[in-house]
Formats: sequence, C-alpha cells, structure tokens
Amino acid sequence: MREKVEKAIEKIRGFLQQDGGDIEIVDVTDGVVKVKLTGACGCCPMSSMTLKNGVERALKEAVPEVVRVEAV
Repeated sequence: MREKVEKAIEKIRGFLQQDGGDIEIVDVTDGVVKVKLTGACGCCPMSSMTLKNGVERALKEAVPEVVRVEAV
C-alpha cells in the first residue's frame, strides 16, 4: 500500500511545489497516511484545507484503502 501512496503523492507534489511547499510521507499504517507538509505549506494557515480537500481526496481516489490522512 505504501508504494501506491508514494505514486499518488508524486502526482500531486508538483501542485504543492508550485506554491513553494512539499510533502513527505511519514508513515502508512492500517489505511492512515501520516504526512509532513514542508516549505511554504508547513506554516501556511490554509494547510489544513490543502491536506483534507486536496491531499486526502486525491489519495483516497488513487488508493481506495486510504481511510484518512493526518499531518504530523
């Protein structure tokens, strides 16, 4: 499952990098993906919306086994 998540993250990483941010996978366990938003995304007040409406939605579409995405 981690490989599928990594491939899906690669597809959305470019959108985050356009705004000066990035994303790192910290852990994938039991359908929960833990990520760290870095760069501009790490301190952006909109990062929680980006995480839920962007990253989580894209991961759930690409990897149906994903239950939720959490920032750490």
